[in-house]
Amino acid sequence: MKLKQTLLFTALSVFLFSCVSSKKFKAAQAKIDSLTAANAKLAGDLKNCNDLTAQDASQKTALQNQIDALNKQIDFLKQNHDATLKQLQDLSVISNSQAESIKKSLDNIGNKDAYIQNLQAELAHKDSVNMALVMNLKGAIGNMDDKDINIKVDKGVIYIDISDKLLFNSGKWEVTPSAKTVLGKVASVLKAQPDIEFMVEGHTDNKPYNHPGQLKDNWDLSVKRATSVVRILQKEYGLDPAHITAAGRGEYVPVADNGTEEGRAANRRTRIVILPQLDQFFKLLEKK
Repeated sequence: MKLKQTLLFTALSVFLFSCVSSKKFKAAQAKIDSLTAANAKLAGDLKNCNDLTAQDASQKTALQNQIDALNKQIDFLKQNHDATLKQLQDLSVISNSQAESIKKSLDNIGNKDAYIQNLQAELAHKDSVNMALVMNLKGAIGNMDDKDINIKVDKGVIYIDISDKLLFNSGKWEVTPSAKTVLGKVASVLKAQPDIEFMVEGHTDNKPYNHPGQLKDNWDLSVKRATSVVRILQKEYGLDPAHITAAGRGEYVPVADNGTEEGRAANRRTRIVILPQLDQFFKLLEKK
């Protein structure tokens, strides 16, 4: 009986000891878990703190760079301020010592501007005169085919192109009687402008001149045709020969392709060029 009690006490003690140790173990494990979690949190806080410290250092560096840049700008503005003050002082000296020279320069600029405006006005007047002359020529000639007679203005110069079929027979340089009517209409307009100077140009196509014993080549033919027209304008219509120039251009200034019959016909022409009055223009230049 006593032995049973002893054994029962011993077993009960072992059971109670085992229960107590398990509770302590669980409590200790819970403590360890809590401490581990707290350690992890502290480690995270430490990392965040280090990151913030690095960020603060970077921001501090950036702010310092901005401060340095602003200081440079301040120094630059101070230098400009000093330079500006010096320039103002120099200008005050110039205004006192060279005011009259500056005034003369300004006056010269005003004179130059007036001179340019005068030239522009003269050129505009010249253009209007040319346009009126063209309108008078077209009105005098009437409704003739543009292929036979053409009047144009190019770069301030008036050109009157008359087809050779209106003026001459093939290979000839004598003006036909019917052509004198056309020349008379042109002469009536030119004669109304006594100061006008003009040049009569003869032009041919590129076919060789084949009339032995009369002329050598297209150069001769173009010149002879030009002088024939000039004589008509002078002797029959009273234009001043001192204002007329006769010239032969041969085949060397074509206006169309000599490879076609139509092109060659366009190239066979007599051109009257109203010459610009360069002497009057040069006089304007001398008035500057």
